[in-house]
Amino acid sequence: MRSALIVSIILVLATGGALAQNPPASSGPNNKAVNSKSENSPNAPVAGANSFTEGQAKSRIESRGYSSVTGLNKDDTGVWRGKAMKDGKSVDVSLDFQGNVVVK
Repeated sequence: MRSALIVSIILVLATGGALAQNPPASSGPNNKAVNSKSENSPNAPVAGANSFTEGQAKSRIESRGYSSVTGLNKDDTGVWRGKAMKDGKSVDVSLDFQGNVVVK
């Protein structure tokens, strides 16, 4: 009886240690794919591998108050560039991989 109790305690302790080493998977990533701050990086537009599709780039630019976004093309540095309207004026806009919208 006493040896069965000792074996049970050892199994419980061994199982508890194994569970502590394997944390459960999280329900989602802890970091966002897109920088959602309202201000741009001071170095924007930043060159890098851009995963935005043309439609996503257009939507992101429009969400910053621009309309009639046209002519979007991704350049060799990974920055989407095109034209848009804001306050009745045509402007050159760009969107980098971090989600920064820059007007020239």
